[in-house]
Amino acid sequence: MTLRKTNKNIQAAALKQILKRCSSFGKKNDVPKGHFVVYVGENRSRYIISIAWLGDTEFQSLLQRAEEEFGFHHDMGLTIPCDEDEFFSLISNPY
Repeated sequence: MTLRKTNKNIQAAALKQILKRCSSFGKKNDVPKGHFVVYVGENRSRYIISIAWLGDTEFQSLLQRAEEEFGFHHDMGLTIPCDEDEFFSLISNPY
C-alpha cells in the first residue's frame, strides 16, 4: 500500500513539473489558465488541452509513453508519441 501511494506522489510531482514547464514554453501567451500545450504527430502539431485530461487513464498511458520515449527534461515541450488521429480519437470524447 505504501509503495502504491509513493508512486502516486511521484506521478503527481512529475505532472506538476510538466505543467510548469509546458505553461512557460515559447513566447506565446495563448495558453489559458487550466490548460497546457502538447505536441503531437510526425509534424509536432501544437495543441492546447485542459489539465482535466491528466486524470484520464488513456492520456496517462500516453504520458508514460512520452516519458519513456522522450523524457520530460527538454526544452521542446511535451511531445506525445502518437499520431494525430490517435490523439483526436482520445480527445474527441468530452471530458
